[in-house]
Amino acid sequence: MTSTEVKPARSLGRRLAIAAPIAAFAALAVIFVIRLEQGGDPSLIPSALIGRAAPATVLPPLEGLDRPGIDTADLAGKVTLVNIWASWCVPCREEHPILEKLATDGRINLVGINYKDKPANARGFLGQMGNPYAAVGVDEKGRSSIDWGVYGVPETFLVGRDGKIRFKFVGPLSDESLSSVLMPEIEKALAAS
Repeated sequence: MTSTEVKPARSLGRRLAIAAPIAAFAALAVIFVIRLEQGGDPSLIPSALIGRAAPATVLPPLEGLDRPGIDTADLAGKVTLVNIWASWCVPCREEHPILEKLATDGRINLVGINYKDKPANARGFLGQMGNPYAAVGVDEKGRSSIDWGVYGVPETFLVGRDGKIRFKFVGPLSDESLSSVLMPEIEKALAAS
């Protein structure tokens, strides 16, 4: 083999070494753009728990609050929203007015799981913002929230009268998500026997 025959082979190898990562990046970029254009709501993260019984959860009450803790056995026969929140969570402050609205709907039971929070801070949050919850359970280490499949706070679960999780909403509730997403799911749960 002469030196001229070896040179084109090296040149081709270099071109492939440069072109392959560029082609891979371009393919990933196309997939990313297509996925973005498909839309979808990132707050509607699927949960493996949908259709299954809510995890057995017994949490102590928030000290100094005139509300009981949470025992999922007490949720039977009620359509319940379980909201996971914390005083240090900025989006929890954003959604709090929505929870206050939901608390006035006598057809549903609203309970809160206080996630990895200091009791004084949680009481201060509810004292300042208002307490929409019929019950507040303290999940100091976050273990019960893991059983619920929580990614972060806030998250809200809709539990039917049968004790099964019917819907999960990730992120802060807004007026728009309440009317277009959550209320239709609540109405379905209320209509179910």
